[in-house]
Parts: sequence; C-alpha cells; structure tokens
Amino acid sequence: MTMQFPGTPSDQVAEVVATGRGDITTAFVSMARRHPDGTDADYLRWHTLDHRPEQHRLSAVRASLRLVSTPECRAARAISGDRFGPVDHVMTYFFTDIGGLDGFNELSSALGDAGRKLTLLPHVERGVYGLQTKVAAPRVKVGADVLPWRPILGAYLLIEHGTAGPAELSAVDGVAGVWSFESLRVDERLAAAQPGQLLTYCFLDDDPVATAPRLRPVLERRWEGAGVKPLFAAPFHPVVPYEWHRYVP
Repeated sequence: MTMQFPGTPSDQVAEVVATGRGDITTAFVSMARRHPDGTDADYLRWHTLDHRPEQHRLSAVRASLRLVSTPECRAARAISGDRFGPVDHVMTYFFTDIGGLDGFNELSSALGDAGRKLTLLPHVERGVYGLQTKVAAPRVKVGADVLPWRPILGAYLLIEHGTAGPAELSAVDGVAGVWSFESLRVDERLAAAQPGQLLTYCFLDDDPVATAPRLRPVLERRWEGAGVKPLFAAPFHPVVPYEWHRYVP
C-alpha cells in the first residue's frame, strides 16, 4: 500500500498552483522494437548513460522517460494489434514547445558527427504530441503539473483515436496520475504519427503488471462508447539504472 503523506493535495490549493503550472507543452515519442541481436540491455546502458543525459543540455527539454516491455508486460496487454504489437521500447522527451525540436535535431547531428551514436533500435513509430489533459490522484498529494518528476514503478500507455478524459483512470489503485497528448502534424522525416491520435500515460506507483488487470474494466467501459477507438493498451517498466538486464523484452 502506498504511504499516505499529510496535508491537502496541491491541485486543491490555489496558492500552490498559482506559483507555477509547469511549462511542458509537447512530447516527442519514439516507439521501437526489441534489439534484433537481443542486446537490449547494452543499448539501454548506452542510451541511459550517454545519449539521454546529453538531451538535457537543451533548455527546451524539461523531462524524459524511457520504458521497456517485458514478456510479462506483453501478456498483460489489453490491446496490442498488428500496428503497435511489435513495440517493446518507448522513449519520451517532454519539451517546453515544439520549436525545441530544432535544437533536438541539431544535437542529434552533432553527437552523430562525434561518433557518439549506436545504431538505433528498429522504430515502429515516432510522433510529436501536444499536451491536452493532466490529472493527479489526490492520494499522491503532488499536483498533476509535476507528475513527470515523481518516481514511478511503471507506466500504462494508451494509444487511441477519439477523445476520452483521464479522471476514471486516475482513480484506479496504483495510478498516481495521467497525462494525455494529441498527435501533431509535423515533417514526416521527424515523425509520422497519424493525426488525431491520442496518447495517454498512466504514471504508476505500483507494479505495472499487477496494475494492468485493475485498469482493464475501466478501459473496457471507456471503449464501449463510439467516441474512442483503442489501438494499443499496455503496461511498461521504467529502465532501472545500472540494472540493465532487469527489464528487457
């Protein structure tokens, strides 16, 4: 059971919210397959210790999150399908604005020219998304604005077409809060997520495989109406630094 901290949740205290709402507006999301040679742990080691830290020299990058699907995660998926079924790795960078992607690309080129890049994992889809909604479970106390900085034990990702709110998801035991994004039309050389695609992160403070069945009935109710079509619904583990083999596909 999650420890209950004292006091009133931040989102219910106007004076707390007035001090700042956070400046994340955009997410760049790269979804990839497992490593073709099975060296996922080596790739995660390089990305976590070399490539990912460099991105935070960019003032537009405010946070980042790397997720991995294990065989147990795969078995707990509610929706997989042909299009997103191969996804085993998800990397997200949270930006202050879409203009930050210019520096992101320049840095990628500079690191490549310096010989600092490994061959990338085979990508499934890359997308640029605009932040739509965010909500925190009152029990966690911290506000929805700061969820990307609160440590997690996992995440549950939804990809959908349509519109659906996050409130019911955030009420599920093990879900600390929810952020939802909608895909943006950008240069296809950068990303090619379909327009109108809804990407939702459930930030988890319980084991993702254990939380998945608790989410399923809520998701089934969410998908009963005509307003939303599920494309992908799956639990993931975060990378554990220096335990590179702990969670791999």
